[in-house]
Amino acid sequence: MPGETNLTRLLRTMQPELQPGTYVFCTVTSLDGLEVADIVGLFREQEGLTVILPQATADRLALPYTFVAAWLTLTVHSALEAVGLTAAFARVLAEAGVSCNVVAAYYHDHIFVAAADADKALRLLQQLAATGAAE
Repeated sequence: MPGETNLTRLLRTMQPELQPGTYVFCTVTSLDGLEVADIVGLFREQEGLTVILPQATADRLALPYTFVAAWLTLTVHSALEAVGLTAAFARVLAEAGVSCNVVAAYYHDHIFVAAADADKALRLLQQLAATGAAE
C-alpha cells in the first residue's frame, strides 16, 4: 500500500504517539558490541556511524552522548515523497521553542525531542492534527 501524500490528510491522521523510554544519539566507528535489536536508528556519516539507542543501552555500553530524547512516532503511513509534513510539524514545534530531530522511515516519521519537552511536543502535535492546517 502506498503512503499518503495529501498534506491535509497527513496532518489530520498523523496520530502522534509517545514511545516509552528515553533515547540518545551516539557516534561509533563500528557496531561491535551492539545488538541490532538495540538499535533504533543507524546512519553512516563521513565521521562515523550515528546510532540512536535506548539511553539504558548506551549507558550499559559506556557510549557518550549529549542529548537525551523522547521519541514520538507519527502513526500515519506517510509517503517518502510527501511534501510539507516535516515543515508543518517542525514549524509548530520551533514556534514553541521545541527542537526536533526527525527520522523519516519507510512507513512513519519519527521525531526525537528533548525528554523534558515530550509532553509539550505531544500536545502540540495533537493540536496540529486536530486543526489539520499547515498554514
